[in-house]
Amino acid sequence: MKQTVLFLLVFIFTATSVWAQKKVAIMPLQSIGLDESATVTTESLLKMELQKLLHSEIILIPYDESNSGCFEEKCAIDAGKNVGANEVILCRLSRLGEKVIVQFIHLDVKSGQTILSDNTTSNTIEDMDTVIKRVAMSINRGQPIAKTAEVGTITEREDKKPLRRAAHKSSGFSFGYVYPQEGYDNVEDSFTLDFRAGYDTDKWAVGMLFAGRKGFATNIYAHYLTTRTDICPYFGGAFGFHWVSHENSDGYWDQATNEYIEEKRDADGFEVTVSGGIRLFRTYNFQIMANLDYAISFNDYDDKALVFTLGLLR
Repeated sequence: MKQTVLFLLVFIFTATSVWAQKKVAIMPLQSIGLDESATVTTESLLKMELQKLLHSEIILIPYDESNSGCFEEKCAIDAGKNVGANEVILCRLSRLGEKVIVQFIHLDVKSGQTILSDNTTSNTIEDMDTVIKRVAMSINRGQPIAKTAEVGTITEREDKKPLRRAAHKSSGFSFGYVYPQEGYDNVEDSFTLDFRAGYDTDKWAVGMLFAGRKGFATNIYAHYLTTRTDICPYFGGAFGFHWVSHENSDGYWDQATNEYIEEKRDADGFEVTVSGGIRLFRTYNFQIMANLDYAISFNDYDDKALVFTLGLLR
């Protein structure tokens, strides 16, 4: 038992030491056409964003004559070795009119291999903070910048593409089928068409739904959006009113007594819905939506149904 505890303590101490020793160095930023204050601010932002994301010590290599023109892998690796870094990052800013082209290379010091190399464009100097966030996300995930798009970090350049991203309002039509679980005159299924209009935040989608659903339904919905990326599962619910169409609301056949009962039955009532589904292409100005509802109508027929729909939101 003592040997096991000792082994665990040694393992934890060793793992902690290895983690603590990992260093990521940032070479002095190279800039063309930008003033010194913009370059220094960008360098500071990059260090700050990497500190948020990487479980490593982030160090800025001081500027001197030996690295003044360094944007090559060899000199960067040598500089990384000199400061005891495990990884080193090169970054260059080049002004082209109002735009700033950002190039970066992430290198492994020991092997000399390139972990990631990519570039992006900032349409304005004011958009550089968002661009640098995306650069840090790209380095952290080891993915090209194009694959790190999230709601809240869309750059001006991406926002102005033909498929415009980051729209908060959404509306669209969906169609599908109602699959009754109880009530609904015991039909097997029926076609449904709905229209929804709402507002999306980073984590929530809320709005109004109007549906032709064996009658007419309207409700207020709220969905929790589980991710900020293009593949976004969600879950939530809705509350509203459903005017359900039944063949005969003036009476019903009582199977227990085997006779027809003359009684006015109310087919309308409040409705509660539990929802789940997925949104695709969430960061664009259109979204494909697959939705599954379980709807309970509080009327004299106790109508309950599963509702599956596919639709397009804009």
